[in-house]
Parts: sequence; structure tokens; C-alpha cells
Amino acid sequence: MPDGFYNSSARYAPPKCHLGTRNEYISVITHWALGELDRKEPILWMRGPFGIGKSAVSQSCAEALASKNKLVATLFFSRSNPDCNDPRRAFTSIAYQVATKCTSFREIVDKRMFEGPALVTTSLSTQFKDLLVHPLREIDIAESGLDGRVVIIDGLDECDGTAEQCEVTEIIAASVQKCTTPFRWFITSRPEDPIIRTMNSTAVSPARSCIELPVSHAIDHEILTYLTDEFKKIRENHGLPESWPSEEALALFVTRGGGLWIYVSTMVRFIKDKNSYGPKDQLRIVLEFAKYVSTKVEVDNTLAEMGFFYTLIMQRVPPKVRRTIQKILLIHFVRSHWGSATIAEVLCLSEEQFRHACASIQSVMGLRGSYFGSMHFYHNSFLDFMRDPQRSKELCILGDFLIGWRRELLE
Repeated sequence: MPDGFYNSSARYAPPKCHLGTRNEYISVITHWALGELDRKEPILWMRGPFGIGKSAVSQSCAEALASKNKLVATLFFSRSNPDCNDPRRAFTSIAYQVATKCTSFREIVDKRMFEGPALVTTSLSTQFKDLLVHPLREIDIAESGLDGRVVIIDGLDECDGTAEQCEVTEIIAASVQKCTTPFRWFITSRPEDPIIRTMNSTAVSPARSCIELPVSHAIDHEILTYLTDEFKKIRENHGLPESWPSEEALALFVTRGGGLWIYVSTMVRFIKDKNSYGPKDQLRIVLEFAKYVSTKVEVDNTLAEMGFFYTLIMQRVPPKVRRTIQKILLIHFVRSHWGSATIAEVLCLSEEQFRHACASIQSVMGLRGSYFGSMHFYHNSFLDFMRDPQRSKELCILGDFLIGWRRELLE
């Protein structure tokens, strides 16, 4: 699953913490990884709601640990990328990365794969034993340099299948308690009930420590730092005066952001949108939106406010293009393994038409690579919104839209 590695080109540029932000969490995690904390548990679980910046923290920690030669493997799961959510490739991907860092381990795994290529199709527990536990038994751990290195698994909740998410956790916990692998495991996820129950179970909890990453105004100063730096770049690129934006505008962004990074970063991308009349006009739209939504949504109900902002983004797309976008999103949802070129072919769109349609929502989605490019969603919360008729209403890609398009295709 190479698209899920921390340095994969498929994730470039990956989300990571803005300079000067999240330092406290990065410090705790890296010190835990280096064995410099009272936390001795070999599993460290960081949980937090959507959009709070878990993947950014994981990326920053991965880069910091790699520079210290303490990182052995990473997996960044993503529901929106079919090449990054397959549990059957989790342990094979980890074993591959370990093999690239240890010659003796690589030779053993090479031999095992040559003798039994079907190993990659076996159960998760069998894969773990045959591709990690048994090869590690046959090498000198002290000489290998693998002892105490860190495996990062980000977005466990985005791994396909609730049962599989729990099984991955239980296999890792059993391994560290029996000392069959020499690694430390850093895992992040949303606080979803099945994962919480597994992490708190008697089989897992003795081996794990927990960090909470809450939605909180305590990080308002970090969000202000991020906004100040981003607006400085926009001013320099567009020749805008130092007084832009006003202090009142910055304060409103920080307040309405409610400590949710995805909300603030989406607003910044919206203001930067190249398919617009420029950042001054985009800022005016966002400020009007913020004032309007403040009469509809209480402060700190950021999930609801995020929905209003996604609605604003979609409603600003011309109706004909919006319908094309809905079709693209629906096909991506039901045929996630299809590439952009296939989706465009099904919809009879040229490359130019496909790229133009996608550019209309570039604050929430981008295209990576040449030709048609591969679709990349900055956060899964946008797809969640577009599939929820209670939140997206007439914009929803399911319900009435799905029924209408099906009738149109049948005719």
C-alpha cells in the first residue's frame, strides 16, 4: 500500500503541522518514541474528532522520527483513496518497509514469499506471524537496529471494515504483550465506539497509553499564527496592503474556527481559489458567510458550521457544472477503484471539461498528476457531507439526485 507511506508522492504535499503549532503534542509523541517519558506502554493511541489535525501531527512526527532513524514504517489510511484503506495490505505494507531497512529481515521475507506467494492472501493474523513475527525471530534484533523503532498507523477508523480495525489493534496488542515484535506503535483514530471498546478491553488496555486531541479554543493562538502566515503569503502574491485583512476579520476566523483545523484550512483554500475574482472578493464572501452563519449556529458547533461552509462552496458552482460535480462524486463513491479518466469517459467529458469541473471545488478537492490527474480530497468530511441528505439536502449525491439520474440513464 505505497500510497499510504508518509513520503509517498500520492500524498504530496501531505498535511503536516504548521511551523510553531502542535509543538506540545509532537514533543510528547517523539519523546515517548525515544523512551524519554514515563509512558512506558509500547502502544500510544491518539484520538480526536474529524478535522482536528491527527494526520498532520502523525506526518510531523513521522518526519521528525525519520530524521532520528527511529521510524520503521508508516500507514496513512484514507477512505477516499481505495489504495489506502485495505486492511489485507496493512501488515504486508509494514513488513515491506521493515525489509527496506534491515537486510537480514529482507532476505528471510524474500525467501518466504518466493516459497509461498499466497502468503499475502492469508488472514491478518497469519500475515502478521509469517511476515513479521517469524522473520524477526530469526534475526539478531540488537544488531538489526530495529529495537524500539516506531510504526505509525494513522486514521485506523478509515481502514475498511469495523471488525478489521479491531482485529488489527488486537493483533498488535497481543504481539507487544508477548514481545514478539520489537516496535513501538503509534495509532490515531476518531473516537468511534468499536475502536474505543477495543482499546479499553482487557486484551489491549494494559499495553496502551492514550492522548486526547480535543476540539478546543486553547489552540486559538496556533490558529492565529497559521492564518497570519497564510494571509501574508496571499498579500505578497497579490500585492495587497499590510492592512489586509483587518484584525477584526482575523479574530472572526479564529472564533468561528472553533479549534478545528480543517475548517480554517478550507477557508484559506477558498480565499486562495484561482477561479475567482481574487482574494479580496473571496474574503468578503467568507466574512458575509461567517456573519450569516453566526445567527444560525452556536459558537463551538463546528460540525454544523462546516456543513454550512460546504453548502456555500457547492452553491457557488454554476448549476450545470454542479450537476456534473455531483455525478463525479457519486461515481467516485460507488466505484472508488475507478480512476479520473474512467469517470470522465463514463460521463463523456474531455480532460479539459473534467479538470474545469473539478477546479470549481478546489478548496475541498484537488487533482494530482498529469493527464486527468487523480482526485484527492483534503478531508473525508466533505464526502461525508455530500452523502448525508440531512446535512447537504438538495446537494446530496444520494436520495433524489440518485433517483433522478437513474431515471435519466434508463430513458
